[in-house]
Amino acid sequence: MEFYVIMPGRNEERNIGQVIEKAKKSCPAGRIVVVDDGSTDGTAQEAARHGVTVLRHIINMGKGAAMRTGSQYAISKGAQALVYIDSDGQHDPEDIPRLTKALEGNDIAFTCRERKSQHMPLVKKFGNWFIDAMMKTLFRINVQDTQCGYKAMTKDAYQKLGLMSSDYSIESEIVAKTGKNKLRFTQLPIKTIYADRYKGTTIFDGINIVMKMLWWRTGR
Repeated sequence: MEFYVIMPGRNEERNIGQVIEKAKKSCPAGRIVVVDDGSTDGTAQEAARHGVTVLRHIINMGKGAAMRTGSQYAISKGAQALVYIDSDGQHDPEDIPRLTKALEGNDIAFTCRERKSQHMPLVKKFGNWFIDAMMKTLFRINVQDTQCGYKAMTKDAYQKLGLMSSDYSIESEIVAKTGKNKLRFTQLPIKTIYADRYKGTTIFDGINIVMKMLWWRTGR
């Protein structure tokens, strides 16, 4: 199954090169797609220097929009599966083969970060726990770490999900619609490195995600 690696990123000039080089050990450079989401630094130039495909959003459109841009491009090039990995170095690209292997017999392979880690910010721990609990209640799906951006899915699964989110809520939308469409999934434990600076889902984002969950529950 030919897979593409989708790497959304914004202002990751310092980290993205290292992530790309590690990813190239598991995937040819021609099938690694970096989506520069309106960076104000040299993210796009640094990525291009490593020989991968670089797509650019002129303005910051959000992580979800970047993931959708990369996915649509990869599918247009013949991708049968998609692997999503953050560009800030939190995820180890060495896990890519495990994710693609896990798609044998599954539509989606989620990952769950080590909960024992003391490096995850407390606000993020609580927010993730609350969103996970809401997901179980509304969609009857038990995904241990709904907010982890490291995952893989088949082309058919991507097309069935009909993703619409442009921001970080795309992670929750993927899980919710996996449950709603009764897609087959598995979960793999991974180690995660948390950066010194907090990035990702804010309290406002969390409230927004919960509101969207109610919409996904009653809508498409």
